Amino acid sequence: MPSISVAEVKPGSKIIKDVNTPLGGLLFTKGKVILPRDIEILQAFLVQYVEIEGTQSENKAPEPSKTAAKATPVKAGATVDESLLAKNNSTLHDEYDKMLALVKQIYRSVAAAPLPILEIRSQLEALINELKDYHVLKFSPRVIHEEDYNYHNAVLSALTSYKIAQWCGYPQKDWMQAAFAGLLHDIGNAKVDASLLQKPSPLTGAELEEVRRHTTYGYQLLRNVTAINEGVRLAALQHHEKIDGSGYPLRLEGTQIHFYAKIVAVADIFHAMTLRKAYRKAQSPYLVLEQILAESFGKLDPVIVQTFIQKTTDLYNGTRIKLSDGRHGEIIFTDRSNPTRPMVQVDGKIVNLMVERDLHIKEIIA
Repeated sequence: MPSISVAEVKPGSKIIKDVNTPLGGLLFTKGKVILPRDIEILQAFLVQYVEIEGTQSENKAPEPSKTAAKATPVKAGATVDESLLAKNNSTLHDEYDKMLALVKQIYRSVAAAPLPILEIRSQLEALINELKDYHVLKFSPRVIHEEDYNYHNAVLSALTSYKIAQWCGYPQKDWMQAAFAGLLHDIGNAKVDASLLQKPSPLTGAELEEVRRHTTYGYQLLRNVTAINEGVRLAALQHHEKIDGSGYPLRLEGTQIHFYAKIVAVADIFHAMTLRKAYRKAQSPYLVLEQILAESFGKLDPVIVQTFIQKTTDLYNGTRIKLSDGRHGEIIFTDRSNPTRPMVQVDGKIVNLMVERDLHIKEIIA
């Protein structure tokens, strides 16, 4: 089949030959169906032509054999947004999408049918098997629709809770159960009026009380489910409890809160604030980490918070980032006592984020 210009590619088209970047890296594999975001990726990597199923001869481009040797190099000074690679056809993303679809199914049926716990476990294990490619600050789902916020929060919280359990040195038998706790912590929202969960204006007292009941609803839904332990059920009930007793629904304190719930609380807050909602923009992960750190003084478990922040910000020097003022730069030094505010090199100059408090890292690029 002939190739067509990327400018002519339409969403829904099917690629019939692997697509490589001008420098030879694999971008998309044969058989992929193009999504709107994928066109942006092709353009960002300066790909000129792709081979699409059903292309007509009048769109024919120069023969691949003639163009391959003259592949367009990346232009000097061009900015290639490598964060778009998070949208590509990786196995992690494949398993993530399957888990997301299963969570949607669960939310829609949980009030009337038993949880398909064996299917959930099987897919969760398949997802965890790809954990080596998951970085909390870097990973982004392929597509996020605002109305799917609860489902994305569930899957991301599962991945992050598993990592936190590992990082904190809990026994290996707790890692998968912590992932279950993250996945199912908000299952009670399935019984809450969706209009309240999506409401853009402040909730009334009665509405807020109903939304908060998702914790008890969740425990009730999980109470008779086998193959999960009591900690998973308690995480659904307790993930909004606070160390100082100011949380809900039972105003528990410190050691009264199950450690799965303490893990999930950190994961949930991070993803709840960094995911876009219908009524609120996504927030910078670095600013969210700073807010979580502030919450560790009396609200969240301080050991879990410190471990989470240290591990997620343990990025190598040279990591490319985007600042809140739009400039791009590279991390050159991180003071482990201030991990969310490293020194960054921007246009040949050093920006010390510990000093320039009006700036923050908005995004990890690569």
